[in-house]
Amino acid sequence: MKIQVHSIHFDADQKLLDFIQRKVDKLDTFYDRIQGGEVFLRLEKGDSSKVKNKVVEVKLSVPGSSIFVKEEDASFEAATDQAVEALKIQLKKHKEKAAGKA
Repeated sequence: MKIQVHSIHFDADQKLLDFIQRKVDKLDTFYDRIQGGEVFLRLEKGDSSKVKNKVVEVKLSVPGSSIFVKEEDASFEAATDQAVEALKIQLKKHKEKAAGKA
């Protein structure tokens, strides 16, 4: 699946980009009609004592709509894992809805 990764106000290393690509590619097993997606990586500013300041936003394009998830955690990898889990649930619901209409 073709995804674009945007790291806002910092440069993400290749290891992180590869990790995100691998995780998002696994979503194809739940719904094979994903057209593409965008991933936004952001460092949350504000309270420096806040540990969970890494934000991952994922927007997937599927026929008829798009699916969006926003997660934050102490690392981008952990936030990506949470986002992928949330996307799995949303994709399964979307697939059931689409099957009901057909």
